[in-house]
Amino acid sequence: MNNSLSSSLLLVIALAPLLGAILTGFFGTGFVGRSVSRRASHMITIVLVAVSFFGSAYVLYQVGFNGAYYNDTVYTWSLIGTRVAEVGFLVDALTALMMVVVTSVSLMVHIYTIGYMSDDPGYQRFFSYISLFTFSMLMLVMANNMLQLFFGWEAVGLVSYLLIGFWYTRPTAIFANMKAFLINRVGDFGFVLGIALLFAYTGSLNYTDVFAQSDKLAATAFPGTDWHLITVACICLFIGAMGKSAQVPLHAWLPDSMEGPTPISALIHAATMVTAGIFMVARFSPLFELSPTALSFVIVIGSIGALFLGILGIIQNDIKRVVAYSTLSQLGYMTVALGASAYPIAIFHLMTHAFFKALLFLGAGSVIIGMHHDQDIRNMGGLRKYMPITWITFLIGTLSLVGTPFFAGFYSKEHIIEAAGAATVWGSGFAYWATLIGVFVTSLYSFRVYFLVFHGKPRFNTDGHAHHAADDTQGHDDHHHGGTPHESPWVVTLPLVLLAIPSIVIGAWVIDPLLFGDFFKGVIAVSEVHPAMQELAHEFHGWVAYGLHAFVTVPFWLMIAGLVVAWYCYLVNPALPARVYRSLSGINRILENKYYVDWVNENIFARGARGLGTLFWNVGDKGVIDGGLVSGSTRLVGLVAALSRHLQSGYIYHYAFAMIVGVIAFISIFVLVL
Repeated sequence: MNNSLSSSLLLVIALAPLLGAILTGFFGTGFVGRSVSRRASHMITIVLVAVSFFGSAYVLYQVGFNGAYYNDTVYTWSLIGTRVAEVGFLVDALTALMMVVVTSVSLMVHIYTIGYMSDDPGYQRFFSYISLFTFSMLMLVMANNMLQLFFGWEAVGLVSYLLIGFWYTRPTAIFANMKAFLINRVGDFGFVLGIALLFAYTGSLNYTDVFAQSDKLAATAFPGTDWHLITVACICLFIGAMGKSAQVPLHAWLPDSMEGPTPISALIHAATMVTAGIFMVARFSPLFELSPTALSFVIVIGSIGALFLGILGIIQNDIKRVVAYSTLSQLGYMTVALGASAYPIAIFHLMTHAFFKALLFLGAGSVIIGMHHDQDIRNMGGLRKYMPITWITFLIGTLSLVGTPFFAGFYSKEHIIEAAGAATVWGSGFAYWATLIGVFVTSLYSFRVYFLVFHGKPRFNTDGHAHHAADDTQGHDDHHHGGTPHESPWVVTLPLVLLAIPSIVIGAWVIDPLLFGDFFKGVIAVSEVHPAMQELAHEFHGWVAYGLHAFVTVPFWLMIAGLVVAWYCYLVNPALPARVYRSLSGINRILENKYYVDWVNENIFARGARGLGTLFWNVGDKGVIDGGLVSGSTRLVGLVAALSRHLQSGYIYHYAFAMIVGVIAFISIFVLVL
């Protein structure tokens, strides 16, 4: 063990956001007092998150260039027999990269929030929440054991519940955060089972101990079946990832989570929390590599999300929801890479996606500010001349998302498609075609938003009253609509510019060491029987050659096709989409109902659960507990008391007779026993 990193530095990185959350939450919200003002709240939290970011950047430098490593316990929480529950850090290449992603995006969101939430009465509370979320995410990615992983896992879920329902006076926000909480509990149940199985058969919660026994786990059968134990454990772990990373069918919470303020959409639902499941599967790659069945399950689930959830983005009219469905689709791409045993590519896309998707979410928030908090893209148009900084940064994010050559998203997304084509697990063929078609779908809905918002004729009103093309049934931030659009303040546009830079250059800069170098050597395990990474390495000849070659590939022309279709339908012939909509009414009904996943959840699972609850209440609570145990015991006592009254006559000879009968009975029993 080479503890070349200071434990004190790692504690500062992890605990600095927690300190900011405590100071702002306790002393700025009225919980203890209001000694921390609005200005002080953002200054404290931004400075402390900046400390975490620069510390994380230093750690990444030490890991990447000097081979630094840390794996040790910092606190022993409990000792039960020989079982130890610890708080510890594992800092390797995977952890260091995730630390920088989490803290950099969090820092941008903190700065952005100053402008976006400036008029909100919950200003201090919001900063406390996002700092607490940053701490929770750092504890998750820095953990060296499954107990601490689970703590961070649940902590980010709890804080996301608070943030989605931040505007707690709105019924839609309360419904959305409860929906997210319940769906994630379904996934977390599988996650707990997976952790429990590994703990039961290895006797340890530490990653290194569990991974050291991976061969034993692969040779062990799950009791009562012919399944391998490692397959069951990996599928259970991935069910947890399905909830946290919004995979089919546990994805329905993420679009509704747009009820939270826009900065949360960027922090939680683009760059950090929803990628926790991707990080977890990559961390457990030594186990997943030994289960082809689990990998097939992973790649099929990811393929369905990459294609079919992306299609839902085409029909959305709320700008935030379009980006939300884009997130669902891109999470599907990452999951496909995991199933193809291309874990470095999944993490690579996680990183590039964090920057360009945070840029798109924050750009959407800037548009919402400029439109006086109208989120309907049908009420926009021509914003390019009103919001030039937002326009150019949003365009950069869009180009990166659709996979334009030489942009960051191109390098990671293109490699996922190629990895799916080179994979050998069952379901990889479907994954290849799903990700390939998904390129056209992504380009279509992305440029649809771009053209409707920034080009064409203005469709907004300047009289302070917006005319919506349809009922406003989607979650909108609380402010009036209407008025001339305007560029956002510098605290909003500065993060956009800073995020636009890595959205362009980060892919070309890091692709060689991350995918084909030694950056993840000894950290991520890839079996020799899964050839995707080896084949891609053989075909890669540098980022310039790779970008130039893209112009003759199918994904590039599918991207161009999506752009042309969006341009024609929404700028040249805007009446065409309405005609297509009417001609495909049956398909549109399915899409508008989101494949009826919400209907199934509400009418089968939720109603079934309520029915079972009513049954248990009537039979168990009222019948057995109230009627039998509580009321029954009361009636029994009354009956005994009624019988006893007849024996309490007050006559001495009655009592003497009872005593004699009792003595005779006692003697008879004693004689029979002997």
